Amino acid sequence: MSAKDRDLSPDVVIALDGVTVTRGGNDLLRSVTYTVELDERWVVLGPNGAGKTTLLNLIAGGLHPTSGTAYILGERLGRTDISELRTRIGLSTAALAERIPPAETVHNVVLTAAWAVVGRFRERYDELDEERARSLLKQLGVAHLAERRYGTLSEGERKRVQIARALMTDPELLLLDEPAAGLDLGGREDLLRRLSELAADPDAPTLLLVTHHVEEIPPDFTHALLLANGTVVAQGLIHDVITSENLSKTFGMPLVVEHSGGRFHARAA
Repeated sequence: MSAKDRDLSPDVVIALDGVTVTRGGNDLLRSVTYTVELDERWVVLGPNGAGKTTLLNLIAGGLHPTSGTAYILGERLGRTDISELRTRIGLSTAALAERIPPAETVHNVVLTAAWAVVGRFRERYDELDEERARSLLKQLGVAHLAERRYGTLSEGERKRVQIARALMTDPELLLLDEPAAGLDLGGREDLLRRLSELAADPDAPTLLLVTHHVEEIPPDFTHALLLANGTVVAQGLIHDVITSENLSKTFGMPLVVEHSGGRFHARAA
């Protein structure tokens, strides 16, 4: 459905129509039309400079289109209260992670998302908030680290805590920017297993995950968007999109894509 239609279906979570984002005379995104519906699990894939982070920032309400229209959770960017919209979106990015105080306890890293703050100060939390934070830490497999200082965690443990924090407000849309970046093999596989479990949960929010690597696509993700040079190469059902031909166009070199055991793998042709 086009974002020009003001009466969007309630199943439409993201609706971009002809969106261009220009900064410093350069088009970071160019004429992007893209629709995400309720309960879909999307991966956004592309090389460095493809526009993936720009797209994520736009969907999170951090940028407005230079041209075109963007509806997020039924609200048109530029005509809505961004601070209110952001309470409905869970976000995990490296930039946000860098703001977390190293001395903060893991429990408080997750809990403070209820007030949209980083670092606990004088705000008060009720028992429902406390219990949700504990439950999310358990779901992500880091409940035993609740009283540890965030700065003492491994990179894999930090990534799981960051995702728990992003889920704290029970968002309608969850945005994950390269969640497996910097992880060793064991940490990556553990995280992808948990993301696959989240994707398979019918009560989980609509998911959008950004990555450079097909090997980092969790099983149970349903759709894919390929970006290159700020434009869409392909989008749709994941097995229709993640093909050797499409990936070769996206990365500008001959690639062979294989799929086995619920996972994708790519290599040079």
